[in-house]
Amino acid sequence: MTDDPKVDRLSALLQRFPMKVRPLFQGAFDPAGTSFLTPPTGGVLHLVGGAGVLMQGADMLAEINGPCVLFLPRTVPHRLCAHGARSAALLSASVDMGAPENNPLVRALPPLVLVALCDSPELETSCRLLWDEADASRCAHALLLERACEVLMIQLLRYAIAHRLMDTGLLCGLADARLMRVLAAVHADPAAPWTLPRMAGVAYMSRARFAAHFSQVLGEAPGEYLGRWRMGVARSLLVRGMPVKQVAQEAGYASASALTRAFSRRMGQPPSRWLAEQRAATEGQRPAAGISKL
Repeated sequence: MTDDPKVDRLSALLQRFPMKVRPLFQGAFDPAGTSFLTPPTGGVLHLVGGAGVLMQGADMLAEINGPCVLFLPRTVPHRLCAHGARSAALLSASVDMGAPENNPLVRALPPLVLVALCDSPELETSCRLLWDEADASRCAHALLLERACEVLMIQLLRYAIAHRLMDTGLLCGLADARLMRVLAAVHADPAAPWTLPRMAGVAYMSRARFAAHFSQVLGEAPGEYLGRWRMGVARSLLVRGMPVKQVAQEAGYASASALTRAFSRRMGQPPSRWLAEQRAATEGQRPAAGISKL
């Protein structure tokens, strides 16, 4: 499916949850293997140049027989190792798009996204740029690598939407000609007075047909999705230090007390207590992703 030029399905999500990319590793595969430990709220992007590579992780096993892109969107320790006599190069980066409970895009992606470059000329072009830059030593080298990885990630997300990598969920909704309009609008303006009739109107559908179609494609009712989106927005703003009153306005709640009530229902505690626990947990976490040779 090609993009509708009038509907930008990704920008609002990426602006709400800015992508943070940090190069991790670049070089040839170690014969003994390389183990990747991902950060608590991030994933890992791999560019594999060559063939004869085996990826192993919890409930995951993939044999790589040609140049490809791999993305693990959620925290999954995994191992990459040379498999057979053929040689291959590796370029890896950590990618943080926010906590899965806040960002529906992270929740929607499968545990492993694997795309052979021969299946995507767009990805192949970006990977060629990345490899050329990785092998050079020029001004702003690290910065360009980060930006190029961000471009590659956006292209990978486009690919995931266009090819509907999941049977239900947000990726399917963003690929649906009618639902994409509603989702893009809700993501762009969670504070708007969204109702079932208003969302159905954006999709040019009757209320009954819209509610049924939305639930079938995304696996949850429109009101439930809206509530989860607003709560995810609220949590992300609270973590950034925004006052509760302002968070309520930004996320679509009538008042600070309305947000506190909704927050307590969903999270089992008020925002102040939840935020204190989040800060305490963050202080005890390891600061960044890493690798280790096995």
